[in-house]
Amino acid sequence: MTTPEEGDAPAELRLNPAEWSMWQAFRNGSTCDLRTGDPARDDPHGQVRWGPERRVRARIVALLLLEGPPAQPGRVSALKLAGAYITDTLDLAGGTIKPFVELRDCRFQNEVVLPESRFTTLRMVGCAIPRVEAARLHTEGDLHLPRCVVRSGIRLTDAHIGTDLLLNQTVVHKDRQGRSVMADGLTVAQDLQAELMESYGELSLRGATIGVSLSLRGSRLSNPYGRRALNAPQMTVERTLYLTGAGLASSPFSSAATPPYGIAHTPTRGTRMQRFECEGGMRLDDGRFGDAVDFEQARFIMEADQELSLRRIQTPELRFLGERPQRGRVILSGARVVNLVDKAASWPGLGGLWMAGFNYETLIPRGHFPLSRRLEWVAAATPEYAPEPYEMLATALRGSGEDSDAREVLLAKQRRRRETLPLAAKLWGVLQDWTVAYGYRPGRAAVWMAILWALGTAYFAGSPPSPLKPGEAPPWNPYLYSLDLLLPVIDLNQDTFWKPVGGAQWVAAVMILAGWVLATTVAAGASRLLRRQ
Repeated sequence: MTTPEEGDAPAELRLNPAEWSMWQAFRNGSTCDLRTGDPARDDPHGQVRWGPERRVRARIVALLLLEGPPAQPGRVSALKLAGAYITDTLDLAGGTIKPFVELRDCRFQNEVVLPESRFTTLRMVGCAIPRVEAARLHTEGDLHLPRCVVRSGIRLTDAHIGTDLLLNQTVVHKDRQGRSVMADGLTVAQDLQAELMESYGELSLRGATIGVSLSLRGSRLSNPYGRRALNAPQMTVERTLYLTGAGLASSPFSSAATPPYGIAHTPTRGTRMQRFECEGGMRLDDGRFGDAVDFEQARFIMEADQELSLRRIQTPELRFLGERPQRGRVILSGARVVNLVDKAASWPGLGGLWMAGFNYETLIPRGHFPLSRRLEWVAAATPEYAPEPYEMLATALRGSGEDSDAREVLLAKQRRRRETLPLAAKLWGVLQDWTVAYGYRPGRAAVWMAILWALGTAYFAGSPPSPLKPGEAPPWNPYLYSLDLLLPVIDLNQDTFWKPVGGAQWVAAVMILAGWVLATTVAAGASRLLRRQ
């Protein structure tokens, strides 16, 4: 097309003034700014029509990027274009683009087609784009799409981003399949920042790999009529997944400048916050998160058949600190976390929580979360009796040194289990509960023993039995005789020498039976404690 000594555009291209300015700016690496300075007229998302003075043909842009002229001596060529109306379809499919590319506040007539293409760095900031088709895109550096409005979805399936992917304050509407962002198999070497984003459709990140953190702070995901607003099973995030609020006043995108990496800082006190909101289901099944999954202040708006699904996720810390979902279900079946940071007010009620196989080591409640509310939390997850949630809670409490609370949990488990038993076993359970609380309160056994011993002693002191063999019986002692009846294993050499009759016989039988009940119940409780259940 050109020789190194030349660099001017061929006459047959018939460049218009805007394209000629872009051509020259490309050669010296400067910005071709076609904006007027009037915010209303320069808004690419507005209704004002842009005239021919701002029109740039897509094929001229592609020509510069794929086979552009050499840079002027001492300069580095780059495409920096602002305020342009790019007509036709920008098609760079399969191409290798070496120059730096930044398109700011531009308006595209048709979709941007980038499948199989390779860039160093690509930034499209504040642009109006019908659709971005970029499956298997590869960048050595960043891919930035902040503040863009995309009317028919973004496709980044199996794309590889060398450093950061930015979608901050981007508004994405769904495509014909109902997906706003299709990024299954996406790989991002560093951060994926999608803060204050608006997604209308399904955001799909199935099998995505994020090298550092994934931030959706302050974003709104809306897909009320589909199954899920976020569909990201088998995702790997090396650090933290943030589904939290964002400070509006301190947002790095509140000004015209776009920082290179867009890392949001913790808002200062008094900053107006925008919480993360998900309207529709969310699926994070089988995800791996290296540091934490953070739901602080998150809001979930779901229908009865939609789920916040965290099946089999693995993370050192789960911060479940959002609003209580009014409908739908929270699923934690098979999840494994080390620290569970939560609030009593964040968990759904009866039937809205599933925790079968949920494994955690340490409970870190935020605010008031008494044991009674913990037991309600477990009961909400077990509309039908299941022992695992109770045993898991008891193990976590015992690991924190709260042995008495752990015993209360296991007692609550036995009481729930009793509801499933047949009548005879249920009556036996009521007796065990009433006497020694299934052995978890062994002090009750000593109290009952003392009461029965006192009653038996008083009775037999007034109605002593006859000796079985006169002349061979030891001296009569109602205290030792009553105690020998109560203790089922220890023999005090008293009861075998006396023959109670009539009412005394019934009293002796009741004391023997009570002694066995108390002893076996205490032994069962002791064995459970020894097994560390």
